[in-house]
Amino acid sequence: MTTIEQLITRIEQRQPVLNKDDLSAEQLCLKLDGIGNLTTANSQQLSFLANPHYISSLASSQAGAVLITAEHQDKVAQNTVALVVAAPYLAYASASQLFACKSVVSGIHPSAVVAESAVIGNEVTIGPFCVIGEEVQIGDRSELDAHVVIEANTTIGSDCVLKSQVVIGHDCVLGNHVRLHAGVSVGAEGFGFAPTSNPSVTGWERIAQLGRVVIGNHVRIGSQTCVDRGALDDTVIGNHVIIDNLVQVAHNVRIGDGTAIAAQTGIAGSTSIGKRCIIGGAVGITGHIDIADDVTLSGMSMVTKSITKAGSYSSGTVAMPTANWRRAAVRFRQLGRD
Repeated sequence: MTTIEQLITRIEQRQPVLNKDDLSAEQLCLKLDGIGNLTTANSQQLSFLANPHYISSLASSQAGAVLITAEHQDKVAQNTVALVVAAPYLAYASASQLFACKSVVSGIHPSAVVAESAVIGNEVTIGPFCVIGEEVQIGDRSELDAHVVIEANTTIGSDCVLKSQVVIGHDCVLGNHVRLHAGVSVGAEGFGFAPTSNPSVTGWERIAQLGRVVIGNHVRIGSQTCVDRGALDDTVIGNHVIIDNLVQVAHNVRIGDGTAIAAQTGIAGSTSIGKRCIIGGAVGITGHIDIADDVTLSGMSMVTKSITKAGSYSSGTVAMPTANWRRAAVRFRQLGRD
């Protein structure tokens, strides 16, 4: 259970609650046990209005409290506590973390294998069947779920969460407040090979990947995403980067602070992506190019050259009847002819 007063404290880490001084002691002590939408929330749940389309639901909502902007405050039901903020959706995001499922397990599970040379911080949780290699350092209050593998000489910061089946390669560096979801691979060998004279007979010569992966603070990486280690230099992910599930980040890629990358994106080696970029789902980015700060790439875009100016970029075609698409494709090919 969370009180309104605790809720306000959490929200104000990001933005002020403008009417907190107007709330009574009884309202501040009201306990909430979850979050619901305006039409289904009950008297022990928090709700929010982020889309004006749902204003009509305010008056009849049974929510115990609602996050609202000042302009709509007077429309809140009489028995609902209004919490006035500038950005209700951001406030909801902050509040949601108070109601998230929390691990009740602590300490090092007896089935975990932890090297004697490893340095484990205070209040660290290491789950069943984890393997912690030589000279690994894990910061205070970090949590490792079952079957996590941390290879030698890797450093993990404080307050990190590594879900089941995460594998961190040797010599990698993770900052503070990093969240890696199930099956993430960080620091696996990058896709580096040199062709022999006839690869069909004598194969490809493997290039040892000698760099690391360095991840900043407050980074979130989704399930089954792979971040390969650098070939010579490091693969680097900046602070406050969020990456969805099933993303491939190849060797020596650099991703700037505050960038967001949606699912099934593939980023080829040695590409540099700027700060605050937004990359939609299934985007393909070729290697050895630079993308400027504040670039948005819409879903399924194919990027083959450097982008030097901020803005929104798209490629590909939207779905249409197959017969129409075939005719359009013929005309598109004709445009490319001399």
